[in-house]
Amino acid sequence: MTQLKILYAIQGTGNGHISRAREIIPILQTFGELDILISGHQSDVGLSFPIQYQLNGLSFVFGKKGGIDLFQTFKKSKLKRLFKDIKSLPVEKYDVIINDFEPVSAWACKLKGIPCIGLSHQAAVINPLSPKPTKFDPIGKLVLKKYAPVTSSYGFHFEKYDTNIYTPVIRKEIRTANPKKAGHYTVYLPAYSEDWLIKVLSKIDTTSFQVFCKNATQKKVVGNIKIFPIDNLEFIKSMVNSNGVLCGAGFETPAEVLFMKKKLLVIPMKGQFEQQCNAEALHKLGVPVIKKFDTRYLSIVQKWINNDQKINIDFPDETAKIISMIIMRHSKDKKFTQIKKINT
Repeated sequence: MTQLKILYAIQGTGNGHISRAREIIPILQTFGELDILISGHQSDVGLSFPIQYQLNGLSFVFGKKGGIDLFQTFKKSKLKRLFKDIKSLPVEKYDVIINDFEPVSAWACKLKGIPCIGLSHQAAVINPLSPKPTKFDPIGKLVLKKYAPVTSSYGFHFEKYDTNIYTPVIRKEIRTANPKKAGHYTVYLPAYSEDWLIKVLSKIDTTSFQVFCKNATQKKVVGNIKIFPIDNLEFIKSMVNSNGVLCGAGFETPAEVLFMKKKLLVIPMKGQFEQQCNAEALHKLGVPVIKKFDTRYLSIVQKWINNDQKINIDFPDETAKIISMIIMRHSKDKKFTQIKKINT
């Protein structure tokens, strides 16, 4: 069987792209020689695979009050380095380029007229058939379209809204977990500071919270709140044993919570069109959504804690089948007609 040379380019901002990549990489490796590119920062999860290209990219920096810090985002952009990386990246030497919302490889391919396959949540979000917020955000929509341009798109979302949209990739640690209810609620809101989270959550002093904070350096207890530094295994353990999860309106964490049939409450990040779209999709599924995390919304949080939430949704394990289809459809090597059998 002909061996392909594959480039898998991953967005390094946030944890969801990396978590999904952990499941996709071993499948891609069965098709040939795989090189991995990561650009951007702000991820708290390691990849544990060799990385051929580690680039600065173009990342959005989280603030402390629920939104994106535009000043820090611009400060860390390093646009001159970005343009240099785009021009020098040797995308022409690959048979297949798969892109998870990663700008350097996407623009390098566009510059050189090389096909680039989008495989991301963002590809599904921008699809006209996917849920959108009622408030129009032309700039946010433009960013999603132009940030990492691709020639073909395949996306992951909470439901199959269109032909090339698939349900979420759920990592094996969650698929094989045995969910329980230990009495606490897991909180992950990286766009809010530790001090602010403690200030608000301490008002609900009859409930136990396990809060994961980006800037925390060690575990500590403040009243009814236990603070954790970001740690992948600790976070999974906390979620699996929680009564519910309070988090941003990202994609992977809400999907994992729904997969485990646990209660979910989300707060979309301010100025983040993708999260506003996710919040609309989750709202349609029956998930409660609040605009901000402050004392004005505590009654909704308390009601969510007091009530049961039953959302029956199924996310089958189709990752191997999806990757096989993409490789078969887009391989430049016409001799590559036999797909290696993958155990699903």
